[in-house]
Amino acid sequence: MSAFLLFKRFLSRPKQIAYIMPSSKVLIDRVLTKIDFSAPRIIAEFGPGEGCHTREIIRRMHPDSQLLLFEIDPELYTLVSDQFRDDPRVSVLNTDAANLPHELASRGIPYCDYVISGIPFSTMEINKKRTLLKRIHESLTPHPRSAFIIYQVTNELAGHCKIFPRNKSEWCVQNIPPMVVTAFYKQGLNGASHNGVAHKEVALNGSGKH
Repeated sequence: MSAFLLFKRFLSRPKQIAYIMPSSKVLIDRVLTKIDFSAPRIIAEFGPGEGCHTREIIRRMHPDSQLLLFEIDPELYTLVSDQFRDDPRVSVLNTDAANLPHELASRGIPYCDYVISGIPFSTMEINKKRTLLKRIHESLTPHPRSAFIIYQVTNELAGHCKIFPRNKSEWCVQNIPPMVVTAFYKQGLNGASHNGVAHKEVALNGSGKH
């Protein structure tokens, strides 16, 4: 039923909902292997859709982690809200992903450790795209492993992500359609930002404690 709903919402909003079916297990694993689940993390997911990535994030994440889901489609929002309502670690938000800094601040959270996204950046108006990337970057913990992780049908977003000092991409052909999975890191391996200025490293859970 959830897969059918995803397909139906794709037909009604193809520029907002990029995919006609849930991600494959291989793609989900490729995305989530970019995350260190060994300790409490603050994770945001943009466009959870019917929840296939979300379910695996929840299965893997630490009991003290928090997960913020941003879903602007009203029917999919209702679906994921009902699906994860019994997990106190999960907050489902019917708001634009660009509100990430505000949603973190309203919860007293300084940063998130990872942002996962499958939303169609390629169809996004350029100024909106740049604003969202800037807000993602400023919301991530200043740490070399803190990352914005996307899965897209093309790698075009790499040209717009110069604010991130390094990235790593790989194809996942075991999906319909094939996807490029890219992790854009908040800092370089030496702790430097995009402009070469080193930041004080904080704990990956965003607490600022070492």
